[in-house]
Amino acid sequence: MINPIGALAAPSRFSRALWLILVSSLLCAALSSGCVTYYEPVPAYYPGGSNFDRAWNAALGGVQDAGVQIASAEPGSGLIRGTKDGIDVVVTVARQADGSVRVQFDTKGPTQRDPGLGDRFSRAYDRRMGR
Repeated sequence: MINPIGALAAPSRFSRALWLILVSSLLCAALSSGCVTYYEPVPAYYPGGSNFDRAWNAALGGVQDAGVQIASAEPGSGLIRGTKDGIDVVVTVARQADGSVRVQFDTKGPTQRDPGLGDRFSRAYDRRMGR
């Protein structure tokens, strides 16, 4: 409204309330758009087998990766036997009382023919275990 002097008239109560609602709505919209929440999934349990199974499979693959020709692999006894260039190899995978698994790599024979055999097995085993 324009008053006779030419200045704007004071807004009515209705227009003040409408103005307040509009400004409040815009302010809430602006503030809430700054709060972004991203969904972060929680890792689920994956039944990938027991610790023994993982260690057994990693040891078996690690022996093959190291170039050992497997003669026998018996998960029931935890023994993997094989040879590499005349070197007898025995890998023992054993359950411990505390639930952990111990893997032991033993060689017998002319180990000077392949002095890095144990290290290659260890690296291959660790890689297969995801270490």
